[in-house]
Amino acid sequence: MKHAIFALLATLAAVGPALAAPPKVKIETGVVAGTTEDGVNAFRNIPFAAAPEGALRWRPPAKAKAWKGERDGAKAGPSCPQPMNANGAPNSGGANGPISEDCLQLNVFAPAGAKKAPVMVWVHGGAHRTGAGWVYDGSHFARDGVVLVAINYRLGALGYFAHPALTKAAKPGEPVANYGLMDQIAALEWVKRNIAKFGGDPSNVTLFGESAGGMSTLAILATPKATGLYHKAVVESGLGWFQPKTLASAETQGANLITTLGITDADAAKLRAIPVADLVKLSMDYGPIPDGVLLTETASQAFAAGRANDVPLMIGSNSGEDSLMGPWKPEMAARIPAMAKQFYPEEAAKGDEALARAIFTDTVMGGPARWIAGLASSGKPTWLYYFSYVGSRFRPAVTTSAHASEIQYVFDYWGRRTPLSAVAEDDKAMAALMHSCWVAFAKTSAPTCASGPAWPAYTPSTDQLMEFGADSGVRTHFRKTRLDVIQAVTLPSLKLGK
Repeated sequence: MKHAIFALLATLAAVGPALAAPPKVKIETGVVAGTTEDGVNAFRNIPFAAAPEGALRWRPPAKAKAWKGERDGAKAGPSCPQPMNANGAPNSGGANGPISEDCLQLNVFAPAGAKKAPVMVWVHGGAHRTGAGWVYDGSHFARDGVVLVAINYRLGALGYFAHPALTKAAKPGEPVANYGLMDQIAALEWVKRNIAKFGGDPSNVTLFGESAGGMSTLAILATPKATGLYHKAVVESGLGWFQPKTLASAETQGANLITTLGITDADAAKLRAIPVADLVKLSMDYGPIPDGVLLTETASQAFAAGRANDVPLMIGSNSGEDSLMGPWKPEMAARIPAMAKQFYPEEAAKGDEALARAIFTDTVMGGPARWIAGLASSGKPTWLYYFSYVGSRFRPAVTTSAHASEIQYVFDYWGRRTPLSAVAEDDKAMAALMHSCWVAFAKTSAPTCASGPAWPAYTPSTDQLMEFGADSGVRTHFRKTRLDVIQAVTLPSLKLGK
């Protein structure tokens, strides 16, 4: 009998934590019940805006509806409509599973018992066409004292689309075209109103994103309406040199795109009745569009004119951004400028492919990051980085760090695609280093990293950056000759108003 009692007590002890009451938070729209693991409270699938479907498709985000009772925040919600792999594997943005226009939700990871903790709002990448906030686990940020918010936003033709009929149907003074950007700003507004209930400090918010998320962060820095919703920013591989584009040209492009669906005389109602599956198939270069209301100019123009929001900024790029080029094709060699070999002698000696990839990396990411850092440094402090670390599992076949490869190290989380058995001790050390820099920036507005040399703020005169690589450290005049040439060739095409 005694043994049976002890066995019963042991069983109850084992299941006791699972039976503990979930953490609950009452926000403006109702009560959310989350989960707790290792001192981190997670609340998923929280609506920050109404479902943008039906009459709300291609409209600014509306207020989320309130609910009665408790909303289950244990599991992630659907991804916004996007192309998905038929076999169920994650797509290029890391998303799989269900999609729905009712996707404007966010996830919150908070330290248990947090009070006035710094907040970080993550904007995912994916070419403005794929990805989801739920893909990213913010537990390690919460473990280190940060409230991490990961958001969804409208993608593809549902997120960045202009059409004469939609402009005509818009209310006076209503923004158009940038519905994904509007969602991101709506999420920041939600954070300002609600994050204190999760233990976060609404007066200490860091906006950060990678690739399309980095581009979005730059666009938000150039959007006056968003001023005051965040207090510092991080741009990871977010470009920075944007070709000018008018709303009129975007409307023409959108109208032409819709004709591929057999629609030539659409009004707003007909557009809003197009099946989601048809819109997901539409492909073009999606992204922020100066509409004259929400976004009055490109981020390039705003930074050049000193009109971007002046906040502490971290910005950088990776050594292998050319992974965005895809497989090499011999015909690409014809597009290499003849003078390039003069300024890229080492790469030229390796052949046309190496030369083209170096030029691509510097033009698309490295050069713009340095340029933005230089302009921003005239105000609040700015820090520039270069990520060249290659994970142990890829060596020696891979020698450069691909686009987006820094994310695992920033989050100190290996995600669904990388088993821990493939992560070596030096990988963990790099993650600990980079993660500590990002956490320190969120807490103090300066990336005081846990180890290694001090990371100096960037100025054009000192021209110093932090390289995160096999031998991390501060570099001076990094790739200066190459980047100077790239900048001199590229800037005149951007119509910066100078």
